[in-house]
This record gives sequence, structure tokens and C-alpha cells, in this order.
Amino acid sequence: MSITSSKTPGAAPKIGLVSLGCPKALVDSERILTTLRAEGYSFSRDYQGSDIVIVNTCGFLDSAKAESLEAIGEALGENGRVIVTGCLGVEEKLIRDTHPSVLAITGPHQYEAVVEAVHAHLPPVPNRFVDLVPDAGLKLTPKHYAYLKISEGCNNRCSFCIIPQIRGDLASRPIASVLYEAERLVKQGVKEIMVISQDTSAYGLDIRYAASKFHGRDVEARFATLAEEMGKLGVWTRLHYVYPYPHVDAVIPLMAEGKVLPYLDIPFQHAAPNVLKAMKRPANHDKTLERIKAWRQIAPDLAIRSNFIVGFPGETEADFQLLLDWLDEAEIDRIGCFEYEPVTGAPANTLEGAVPAEVKAERYGRLMERAQAISTRVLAKKVGRTIDVLVDDVEPEDNRAIARSQWDAPEIDGNVVIDDADGIKPGDMVRVTVVDSDEYDLYAVPA
Repeated sequence: MSITSSKTPGAAPKIGLVSLGCPKALVDSERILTTLRAEGYSFSRDYQGSDIVIVNTCGFLDSAKAESLEAIGEALGENGRVIVTGCLGVEEKLIRDTHPSVLAITGPHQYEAVVEAVHAHLPPVPNRFVDLVPDAGLKLTPKHYAYLKISEGCNNRCSFCIIPQIRGDLASRPIASVLYEAERLVKQGVKEIMVISQDTSAYGLDIRYAASKFHGRDVEARFATLAEEMGKLGVWTRLHYVYPYPHVDAVIPLMAEGKVLPYLDIPFQHAAPNVLKAMKRPANHDKTLERIKAWRQIAPDLAIRSNFIVGFPGETEADFQLLLDWLDEAEIDRIGCFEYEPVTGAPANTLEGAVPAEVKAERYGRLMERAQAISTRVLAKKVGRTIDVLVDDVEPEDNRAIARSQWDAPEIDGNVVIDDADGIKPGDMVRVTVVDSDEYDLYAVPA
């Protein structure tokens, strides 16, 4: 199927974008759009208004691959001119076999290849009157928060994961590049920066922590140094995908001092030593528990969120019960859970001891029930406190605002619902008093 463009001669060609997957993929989409905008392309929010549609895919799980293939099919059906990029792009044969009419296919973080494909199928129209691209680039998030990607790839070889096969080994950005980007975001009005990568705490390892010039200073590319420098920007800095390595200890005092948010997103995945060993992840859960307790001695407000996998091959009922008990003792504030799903190409597919689907579902339900109980208990302790929150949305008909606290990342954690929200706008930082709580959210009024 082909589409004949009806745009006015000389008008900027229009790009549509479908972005799937994690925040790291969202940053890739932002970079692609920023480059294309600088070349004079414009963008459309619907298929019919687009001359070409870019689908940025996810390929982490087989279910994600299916969703990506469905999104490609929808874009082809609605528009007909589709360029595919992202993690599923490494499986070109699968895409071509399913959708032979796609115009081009590129892999993850191949920005130049995507732009070249757009050039080949939709040449830019020179126009010296196009709007200038903001210094911080184009963002797909609200104006008051943004994701900051500090590296690509991963050196870990977890048995259930194919990310290194898709995105390669760890490749850290020079720290000056990261910090200058963060400064540009702050100048654009961003009030919260979420630092992301596949393994944030490994930042700089691949480049031997090489220093680079930032405002004339030599700054080393180390995780703790990055956190310290980000803490000088005067905005919320939130750290995601942090493995609990010993050197993470150095950032906890920064949280206690209010320089970075007291929040760590840590991919624990499990707590039972047998399961962690099969996953090829650090298996000393007792030592990790000691580290968490030590962190909270320094920064009592520290919130930890994590995702866990239930039903991994070989997981016994005793393993699962150990996980539940560990969650209680560690008091993980925000808990996500997935039933184990085989991923094409992952070593875990060869492991014995497959857990029946009904057992996986039952364990998922029990874990989420435990997670809800822990969250209810943790949030109840916040009632009566006066805290700062960042407003994401307002509901004028109910005179209330939807905000987040320092313990809540956007879209994955809870909210702070503010009543009597006269004059409050999205992007405002507001001081509120917490008056109630439930399983996931806090309820507050202006202080």
C-alpha cells in the first residue's frame, strides 16, 4: 500500500512516530525527532497526517515483540509508509517475514541510520523559516521532567535477558556531555531529571572513568561523581536501574543532604540464592539486606522500587516464600512483578524445572498482595508530614491536582492527590501536608 502525499509544495514533510518500550527507547525517539526537526521535518500526531511513520520497537520479551509487530502492522494499515527501528530491528528477517512492505529497518540507538532511511524515502524540503530546535532537543515528556540517558548497552549476562545481544556491551557517554545536556534541560525549565541506562551504577567502567572538561574542570566519569554534579543543578535528580554495588554507598549521603532524591530503582529480580544463581545475578541476598538497612540509617527517607520475576525455571515454593519474607524485611517501597516469560535467544530457555502457568499466576497474585500490604504500611507513615511535590496534571472540575513526591517516579509509582488546588498548574512545585493514604497514593492539601 502506498500513500500519495497531499501536502502543499514546499511544505515541510511530516513524520509520525510510534514509540514503544522503556524510557531508554523514549530517549532514542527524542534524539531521532530532534535530528529530523533540525533538518526541517515537521511532525504529525496521526497516521493520516504523516508522510512516513517511524515505529520504535521493543524486543525484550516475546510478548513485547508481538506488540511491536502489531504496531508495525497497524501503522502499515493506516499509513502504508513505515520505517522500523529499535530493539526488534535486530530481527530483520522476523519483521520482513511478517511485514514485507516496510521501507527500512534499523536496530536500537542507530540514529544516523534512521535519519538516512527517512532521507531516502522522504527527502527534506529546505526551509530557512522553520522554527529553531530548542537547545535541549525535542522531548516526548511533559516540560517539567525529562529522561537523561548516560550510557548504552550492558556488561551483565543475566540468563533471562537478551539486552546485550540487542544493544551491545556498556558504552558510557563522556561525563561532560551528560552534564552539559542536564544543564540545557534545566535552562529549558525541566524540574526533574531521571538518570537512566541499562546499568547506571556501572557508568564509566568501560571508559576507565575517563575525565572530561566540564566548565574547565576535569570531571571523572564515575557514578558517584555524576550524582554529586547533578546535585548541584537545583532540580530533582532521580536515579534509575542502579545495581546495589558497594560503590553505590557513596551516593546515599547525597540523598540525606537533599542533593539528589532519596530514591533508588534497583532491579533485584529475586531474593532466593538458588534462583539468583540460575539468573546469573549476585546471589548474596543477606549482604544486600544489610546494605539496604545501612543506607536507611544514613537516609531514613530512602525509597526503593524494584521489579521481581516469579515462576523462573527451578523456583520452588520455598524459594518464593523466601522472596516474600525478604520483601517484608527489606521493606521495598514500590514493587513491580512479572511472571517469567521465555525470551527467544535467552540462555534461561534451556534451564530445567519449568513452573506451570497456573503456579506462576498464583505466585504473581500472592506477591502483589504482599506488595500492596507493604506499600500501605509505608505510605501510612507519611500522613501528617509536610512535603514538596511536583504537579503533573490538574483536574479543574474537581479542584484537585495530581502530583508526585520525591518517592514517586512518573508513570510507574503512585501519586499525591491534592485537594483545594486553586491556582496550581502542571509543572508547579508545591508544598503540601499529607492528610491520608491508601495502598499506592497519598492525599494532601496545600500547606
